[in-house]
Amino acid sequence: MDLFGGTIKNLENGLNYATVRQKTIAQNIANVDTPNYKAKSVSFKDLLQEANNKALTANRTDARHINFTGESTTPGVYSYANLKYRQDGNGVDMDTEQANLAKNAIYYNALIERVSSKFNTLQTVLKGGN
Repeated sequence: MDLFGGTIKNLENGLNYATVRQKTIAQNIANVDTPNYKAKSVSFKDLLQEANNKALTANRTDARHINFTGESTTPGVYSYANLKYRQDGNGVDMDTEQANLAKNAIYYNALIERVSSKFNTLQTVLKGGN
């Protein structure tokens, strides 16, 4: 039985995306002075595809079957290989990263408010509307 029709799971996926994005932005900001560092970003589409692929499991019944193994990289994260803002080859634009950080914080907080609202609704139902 799915209490909220999958809403909680979708909110959880959104929070996972926001967390990976937050870590990626923080890594970019931390490496703003690192020569030849290339800024990284997160693709929601790639992150969603990776999550969908994890649901697929397969058993090899024959040695000729394809082996399903995952990579150990962070899903959905990619580098801007040819991007550089400074002479030292660094590809981090601090203004862009700070804007992305603020945007991600707003997105994350909105998701947290929505999860909280869902749990408050459930709590009200369990208490009988009191």
